[in-house]
Amino acid sequence: NSDAMLSFVRRAVPQATRSAARGLQLQPARAFSGGLADQDRIFQNIYGEHDTSIKGAMKIGDYHQTDKIVQKGWEWIINEIKKSGLRGRGGAGFPTGLKYSFMPKHKPDGRPSYLVVNADESEPCTCKDREILRNEPHKLVDGCLIVGSAMLAKAAYIYIRGEYYDEYVALQTAVDEAYREGKLGKNACGSGYDFDVFVHRGAGAYICGEETAMIESLEGKQGKPRLKPPFPANVGLWGCPTTVTNVETVAVVPTICRRGADWFSSFGRDGNKGTKLFNIGGNVNNPCTVEEELGVPMRYLIEKHGGGVKGGWDNLQAVIPGGVSVPMITPAMADKALMDFDGLREFKTALGTGSMTVIDKDQDIINVVTRISSFFKHESCGQCTPCREGCVWMWSILQRMTAGNASIGEIDMLDELSRQIEGYTICALGDAAAWPVQGLIRNFRPQLEERINNFKGLP
Repeated sequence: NSDAMLSFVRRAVPQATRSAARGLQLQPARAFSGGLADQDRIFQNIYGEHDTSIKGAMKIGDYHQTDKIVQKGWEWIINEIKKSGLRGRGGAGFPTGLKYSFMPKHKPDGRPSYLVVNADESEPCTCKDREILRNEPHKLVDGCLIVGSAMLAKAAYIYIRGEYYDEYVALQTAVDEAYREGKLGKNACGSGYDFDVFVHRGAGAYICGEETAMIESLEGKQGKPRLKPPFPANVGLWGCPTTVTNVETVAVVPTICRRGADWFSSFGRDGNKGTKLFNIGGNVNNPCTVEEELGVPMRYLIEKHGGGVKGGWDNLQAVIPGGVSVPMITPAMADKALMDFDGLREFKTALGTGSMTVIDKDQDIINVVTRISSFFKHESCGQCTPCREGCVWMWSILQRMTAGNASIGEIDMLDELSRQIEGYTICALGDAAAWPVQGLIRNFRPQLEERINNFKGLP
């Protein structure tokens, strides 16, 4: 099972930037129905307009029949998640039911199992999980119990980004309320299942968003990724079976179990099922977080929910579809792109976290990527030579290219350098650093050449 998971990740994640070139058979475009109806939104209080306490959460359905769901057993829960078609909402998009099924159910050695929830939302321009943590924390707590029981886990550890202080307070308050109301602890929710939830604050390291680095940090060590295998599902937190999963992924599971897998899978295209939280930020008139079905057109999100590009659609220069670690695309691509895992592969980019950054023509596109490169250079843990050295080299070259102080030949050299980082590191930070640079070269090479020629005084 662990080998299958590694095979999927290695196949799916790097392929996001190259699949179209390899002739991937893409899903046919499905007629867009015009937006998600309010009654189909899982997150009913995502803007914090209503009571965020446990009483308010229970009024909108949280903890409803959670005891009966847990009592149906782990096999029923896992199968329901598999049938729903839910894929991880943290970036890689691995099938959630399959991932959760990797946890061993029979452990002759008596080791406990743990659920670790990744709330270390440190990807620049991504803030979807933040809204759940501060406005609907009980959906996450409810999800921890259901998902934890499906793994026969003893406890959940929610690793929250250190800078998220207000969100930490809201989440810890929700956990305390859940204990007082009998939703956690002994006989959680009256289900007969004992389950604990602990909230752990990080200290600001982006690398701790990687699952094994997060486990290292939880154990009190430096946050540096581990070599795999062994995989966390076999040897994770304190050497015990562990699954690390995203906040949004866990938070939607209770609704899937209540409303049924068929309801959830009625949204989106094959292989891209369900609803998702999207961020629309950057140079738009109304930056926001909104829940829509997967496969929604990118332009619809920007214009309907984001209020349009500042200065109009014709002022659009580029869009980063899913957090700064995925390649940016051109306006022509953005006009056609569907926001799901397979739809964005057509344009050699990826859905990532689903957090769009809209860049208008007033921005220096080369400087934008230089700033992104500076971030990854700073956040590299330094464990892998290609990432440690390569991120510095890419940033250094891009700094010169921003001014135009480079040669045309260095554009291809920069691309080659990025490909000597991608796929050659323990974790995906090297890929995340390489992809924005590759996207710049692939889609905005004329701007690079023009900048260099202008610096040299050439026509």
